[in-house]
Amino acid sequence: MATSDVHVRVCEQEILKYDLEIKALIQDITECDGPQSKLTEINTDVKKHFHNLRLRIQDFERMAMEQDRESDKQALLSQVEGHRKQMLSNQTAWRKANLASKLSMDKMEKQALLNGADGDVRKRKMTKEGLAQSASDITENLMSISRMMAQQVQQSEDSITTLATSSRTIQETNEEFKAMTGTIQLGRKLITKYNRRELTDKLLIFLALALFFATVLYILKKRLFPFL
Repeated sequence: MATSDVHVRVCEQEILKYDLEIKALIQDITECDGPQSKLTEINTDVKKHFHNLRLRIQDFERMAMEQDRESDKQALLSQVEGHRKQMLSNQTAWRKANLASKLSMDKMEKQALLNGADGDVRKRKMTKEGLAQSASDITENLMSISRMMAQQVQQSEDSITTLATSSRTIQETNEEFKAMTGTIQLGRKLITKYNRRELTDKLLIFLALALFFATVLYILKKRLFPFL
């Protein structure tokens, strides 16, 4: 049990570490003003961290389901749900940060054009190839975020199914306990009844013996001492 507790704590620490690293990367995206390759590189790191975070949350949930005590299991499952909600919040912030960074870079490009930036740079920024690449990168990022959101929804549905199954198991166990309680109470009543019956039988036997001995004494008295 102690080893299991250590594994749970280590897993939770790793989840918190990935959460903080993701938040830091999201902040880098927000502050990124180009080029597009740098933004793409940061987003790649974010994807890796989200993948690792998702795996550790799944491990944490597995450890929760393996707990012997129901109270411990429910407490850890509650933490799992909290970590998943936090991951969803980070994914939303990630998407907003990408949009904000793109708007910032577009604004800087327009400002550079208005200020008469270098001709070669301006030409490179405005080529169809550059615009197409930027659109492709943004589309890829949005599709990746969409896939992650879909996976998260599926995992949430799986968690709800697991909790529903656990709830049914608890209800069935409660019903069994109720049935056992009724059986025990019936047994107790029968034992009490038998004890009372035994006491009554003993009393009747005692009275019968007393009557028998009294009769014998009476007969002996009449035969041996008729004058009394």
